[in-house]
Amino acid sequence: ANTVWAYAKLGHSCPELFDAISLKVTEKLDTFNSQEIANTLWAYARVGHSSTKLFDAILDEAIEKHDASSSQEIANTVWSYLLFDAISYEAIEKLDAFNSQNIANTVWAYANLGHEAPD
Repeated sequence: ANTVWAYAKLGHSCPELFDAISLKVTEKLDTFNSQEIANTLWAYARVGHSSTKLFDAILDEAIEKHDASSSQEIANTVWSYLLFDAISYEAIEKLDAFNSQNIANTVWAYANLGHEAPD
């Protein structure tokens, strides 16, 4: 959790590292406390790195541990999920400027994330 948080705090995305860490985190998520869960999700959202398997596992774990979560941890978790919605609204506003590759990459990212664009 601390590694991806530090990378995200610096605004540095390292896809290979985030992919490798997501595999390990998914395996050990049940050992994470609510702060570590919130920080991990925040880091992935902050750098825009998607991992459907990790996000699904985090959502399940966050729901299970919600009683132990502080209001800040809950807010960070919600913010992380909402960030993807906010980005989609901005993309819609700028859609006329997108070329076919931009559109394909955006659709691919949401499909890979398993996240539906908001209505």
